[in-house]
Amino acid sequence: MEEKRVKELALTAAKIRRKALEAIEAAHSGHVGGSFSVADILAVLYFEKMHIEPSDPKNPDRDRFVLSKGHCTPTMYATLALRGYFPVDDLMTFRNVDSYLSGHVEMTKVPGVDMSAGSLGQGLSAAVGMALCGKVDKKDYRVFAALGDGEIQEGQVWEAAMG
Repeated sequence: MEEKRVKELALTAAKIRRKALEAIEAAHSGHVGGSFSVADILAVLYFEKMHIEPSDPKNPDRDRFVLSKGHCTPTMYATLALRGYFPVDDLMTFRNVDSYLSGHVEMTKVPGVDMSAGSLGQGLSAAVGMALCGKVDKKDYRVFAALGDGEIQEGQVWEAAMG
C-alpha cells in the first residue's frame, strides 16, 4: 500500500477514535481502551479492504464483519457512521434508552452490523458459520472477525478455530 494511502487510513482511524470518544462522553458510559485498540483495524477493513456498500447493507454478496469484542461497540458505530451507514450525528444518542445505538451492536437495529455482540466467545463461531455458508452457497464474500483478549480463553472460540 502506498504511503499516502497509509496516512489517509491513519487519519481515518483517528477520526473513528474521536467520534467513538465523543459518543462515550455523551453517554457518560463506554469502554475507551478496547474501542481505541480496534480503530486501525476497522479503518483498514471498512475503508480499504471490505467489499461493502452502505446503501445496500444486506447485499448477500457483501463481505461481512463480526465484532465479537462487544465492548468496542462505540468504535464500530463510529466506523459505520463515517462510512455512511447512518448519520454521524446519531452517535450522540449512543446508549440512550430510545436510541437504536445500544451498548452492544445489534444486527436487527443498526445498518451494517452483521452479527449482534454481547456474549463473550460467540463471535468467532458466528463468523465461521457465515464463511461456511458462503462456501456452501458458492459465494466469494469474505468474513472478518475481531476478538478480544478476554474471550479467547472461551472453549467455544477454540472449537470454532479448530473447525
